[in-house]
Amino acid sequence: MRNRSKKELYWWCQLGGWMMYGLTMVFFTFVFDSKNNNIFYNKLLLIILTGLFFTHSLRLAIKKLNLLPPALYKKWWILTFLLLTFLVLFNLTNSALAEWLHLYNPRVKVSVEKRFLINLVSDSPLLLVWVSIYYLWHYIELGTKTEIQKVKLESLVKEMELKTIKAHINPHFIFNALNSIRALVDENPERARSAITELSNLLRSSMQAEKMETVSFERELSIVKDYLALEFIRFEDRLKVEYEIDEDTLDQPIPPMMLQTLVENAIKHGLGKQKKGGIIKIISNFTENHYELIVQNTGQLTTAGDNEGFGLSSTRNRLKLLFGQEANFQIQDLGNNMVEAKIIMPVRDIIAVVQ
Repeated sequence: MRNRSKKELYWWCQLGGWMMYGLTMVFFTFVFDSKNNNIFYNKLLLIILTGLFFTHSLRLAIKKLNLLPPALYKKWWILTFLLLTFLVLFNLTNSALAEWLHLYNPRVKVSVEKRFLINLVSDSPLLLVWVSIYYLWHYIELGTKTEIQKVKLESLVKEMELKTIKAHINPHFIFNALNSIRALVDENPERARSAITELSNLLRSSMQAEKMETVSFERELSIVKDYLALEFIRFEDRLKVEYEIDEDTLDQPIPPMMLQTLVENAIKHGLGKQKKGGIIKIISNFTENHYELIVQNTGQLTTAGDNEGFGLSSTRNRLKLLFGQEANFQIQDLGNNMVEAKIIMPVRDIIAVVQ
């Protein structure tokens, strides 16, 4: 429905703009009393019709070649070549049709080549003005979309402020961790002190998550290791963790608590339902021009309703708001009693913080 309204708006602007040009030219003929004859009006109609055709064709070519902002910054030379091509075709077509339809004064007839050069100077600004207005519209639209995306992201972050602990750290996990720590106080005081530090780090990171748009993968991995260390106390030898980490990915920015959410989900819906426990495998690497973050776990994929809690739904929302169509999140059953959660993100160099 939205695409249809945008298409209708485009055609209203297209037709209105060329009609405004025609009325302006007619107005000036009456003011200056020049070219006020049938040849002038027929030639004006020809320019409007060919202008409509070539500007619409130029729009289709721009969209086909993905020359709209922000992609334009890397393809400006393609747009320049395309625009020069259309300028030549536009004026060449007008010159040829004017010759064929005899839209000239027989007493001052000039060659087609000379008429083409005259048209190239006099009519080319029409296409240049059209392109300027077209791109100005899209830059304004891009700025508006960016502001809307920023507001949505800030709104989501504010929502997470109230749900961070519930979403990212299951209350049952906290209770289990505290009970495990209590049991360690007499048996292994040193391990109990370490567990308290790990739980403190995890809670602190969770409370700070609402302030961050992205954090480095290295920092996120450190939090997850604290989380898994606490789960080791409960699962003991039933929990095995494997890491396949490309060191070059440690600086890759990712949304905060995203990896922890996936790992917690893997334990809650995977290992937690296995009597013999299982494996958690964390994979981080670059593939082609993308970054992949993968969590594999022992278990079977249950219904969407069991897996799509606030944590995973917020993961999808944050990826969409931060990276748009460049990011993807999917959970699939690999078979052999293994489930995989995969996040694909564009490679980023800068870590942004929402104030």
